[in-house]
Amino acid sequence: MRLLKDCSLAAVTAGFVAVLVGFTSSAVIVFQAARTLQASAAEIASWMLALGLGMGLTSIALSLRFRVPVLTAWSTPGAAMLITGAAGVSLPEATGAFIVSAGLITVAGFSGHFEKMMGRLPISIASGMLAGVLLRFGLDAFGAMASQFTLVFPMFCAYLLCRRLLPRYAIVVTLLLGISIAAAQDQLRLDGLRLELAAPVFITPQFSWTALVGVALPLFIVTMASQNVPGVAVIRASGYHHVPVSPLVGWTGAANLLLAPFGGFALNLAAITAAICMGREAHENPDRRYVAAIAAGAFYVLIGIFGATVGALFLALPRELVLAIAGFALLGTIGSGLASALAQESEREPALLTFLVTASGISLASIGSAFWGLLAGLAALYVLRATPTQRQRRRHPAKDAAAAVSEGPPADDQGRRSG
Repeated sequence: MRLLKDCSLAAVTAGFVAVLVGFTSSAVIVFQAARTLQASAAEIASWMLALGLGMGLTSIALSLRFRVPVLTAWSTPGAAMLITGAAGVSLPEATGAFIVSAGLITVAGFSGHFEKMMGRLPISIASGMLAGVLLRFGLDAFGAMASQFTLVFPMFCAYLLCRRLLPRYAIVVTLLLGISIAAAQDQLRLDGLRLELAAPVFITPQFSWTALVGVALPLFIVTMASQNVPGVAVIRASGYHHVPVSPLVGWTGAANLLLAPFGGFALNLAAITAAICMGREAHENPDRRYVAAIAAGAFYVLIGIFGATVGALFLALPRELVLAIAGFALLGTIGSGLASALAQESEREPALLTFLVTASGISLASIGSAFWGLLAGLAALYVLRATPTQRQRRRHPAKDAAAAVSEGPPADDQGRRSG
């Protein structure tokens, strides 16, 4: 079987790191969103089950289907929006809004409109956005060294040494060393661990105009703009240009539609965690990196099934260890993104602008900096590429065509009309 042949320890570790980073960095936001909607403990466990199964099964199925690392995730900006925008909305009404949002994502995906839009995105702009999204993780890795020097600095030294001697297993060795040092320093918080299986809880949806306008539409816009756009950009910037976008977005929406009554509020293409599975740390051969996304999907399924147990296990690791391992795992991807962004001189300044706006972390109208960086870069590309005459012609194409006809055929070198 090809999967077994392509499987490697480096890919499985990359998948684990991706899940570790994704869960520890945003799980608390999802928990808080569920509490905002006054979900019970059993309902919160059902949320984790639905999200874990949704992310896991879609990642596995799509990666196997297209043989590329396709990783899905819950919508962290969507969860943050629920915390602030769903006040006064009941859990059944919010569930109805989840269904409407998922339906819109499904239509946007399978209709092909989203893919047509993304097909016009220059690689330099996509790469600049990717590098800007990931820059924070590279900086945080070294920022963690200031507060936990005895933990992070040995990890950094091990990473450099392994990149020289055992490049495929650099992250594996670095992660194991970090866990060993944390255990020796008594920094592993294992007191909250307990074995507990999650059970699905069906929430009967209710539909109201308040939830439609205040929850469903903002959730759809935020998920598409802040999550799916960067997710597709990561795929393109990582060199997987042949992957059709429409079925990827469409199937995440369809899975979201099925799981919404159980707490699956929003599923989308991953960006940051997907970059870990698409980088050289997953495998030197890009054709074998899909195993990392499949491994991540399996870990997400375990998170869903065991709910609080796996969550507590991930949260038991020191924050600095998670920041460090994420930053080291993404160094190669950040470098590749910057190189691609700045490769073409004609697009260098718009790509740099995309990178800076994205890296700034600015958030407007509850939409993250990746989307605004993309808009800034495309606007700059349009302004800097088009001369005033070209822009005038774009505004009045009919007049230009009529003028060309009235002028007749072009003249030759002696000034004579041809034809």
